[in-house]
Amino acid sequence: MTPTDPKADLHFYLQSARDALLWKLEGLSEYDIRRPATPTGTNLLGLVKHAASVELGYLGDVFGRASGEPLPWVADGAETNADMWATAEESRAFVVELYRRAWAHADATIDALALDTVGRVPWWAEGRDEVTLHHAVTRVIADTQRHAGHADIIRELTDGAVGMREDNAAVPTGGAAWWEEYRGRLEQAAREAEGRGLSGQTR
Repeated sequence: MTPTDPKADLHFYLQSARDALLWKLEGLSEYDIRRPATPTGTNLLGLVKHAASVELGYLGDVFGRASGEPLPWVADGAETNADMWATAEESRAFVVELYRRAWAHADATIDALALDTVGRVPWWAEGRDEVTLHHAVTRVIADTQRHAGHADIIRELTDGAVGMREDNAAVPTGGAAWWEEYRGRLEQAAREAEGRGLSGQTR
C-alpha cells in the first residue's frame, strides 16, 4: 500500500466537502439560495455562512490564530441561529468570499502546526476544552460533510441538480423514465413493508 501524508488526507476530504457545498449555490437565484427549505429553516447560503464560521473558530481561534474577520453572528449576545442564514444585506459574494478566506486561514493553520498541537476551545466547558489539531480538523470535516449532505438534498428538491460536483453526479445515469420507475419500486416496497408490519423484524 502506498504510504500517505495524514495532513494531505485530511485536507483532501475537507476540500472536497468545501467544493461540494459551494457548488450547490451555482446557477440558483438569490431567493433559492436563501429560502428556508425545512421547518427548521435550513438554507443553502446559511450553510456556507455557518461552515465559514466553524472553520475560522476551530482552525483559527482555537489555536491562537485569530483571523481578524468580524463575525457578529457568533459573538456574545448574537441572535440564536444567526450563523445559519444570511440577511438581505449579506450578499452571496460576501458569504462566499468569507468562506474562501476561511479556507485559506484554516489551511495555513493546518500547514503551520503539527497534528498533535493542543488548542483550547473557548466555547467548551472549562477543564474539557483542550483539543488537538487532528481532532479539530476531523471535527470540521465531519461538520462540513454533514452540511454538504443537507445541501445535496435541498438542491435536488430545488431544481433536480445532484452530485458532488457538476462533473461528478455520483449517482446512476438513468434518464427520467428510469428514475420514475426506480422511485415507484421504492414506494411499492415501502407500502408492502408497511402492510406486512415488518417494523423491528429482521430476515
